Amino acid sequence: MSDAPQTVTANGREIATGLPVSLHDFLEAQAMLPRSVVVELNGEAVPPSEFAERQLKTGDTMEIVNVVAGG
Repeated sequence: MSDAPQTVTANGREIATGLPVSLHDFLEAQAMLPRSVVVELNGEAVPPSEFAERQLKTGDTMEIVNVVAGG
């Protein structure tokens, strides 16, 4: 086991986090509402229905976009 921090990259920013962690729990830890974002993980769009089961790993890269409703 290494003592190096476990990191993922979100929107171009490296974030240290305890891994493994579900995408849902990661979003909540970043003060984001899982139902209010769209996530692309390692180039693949992840449906919100999979956030709780999708586990993040060291080195994962994601783009997170807030969904804004209104007119």
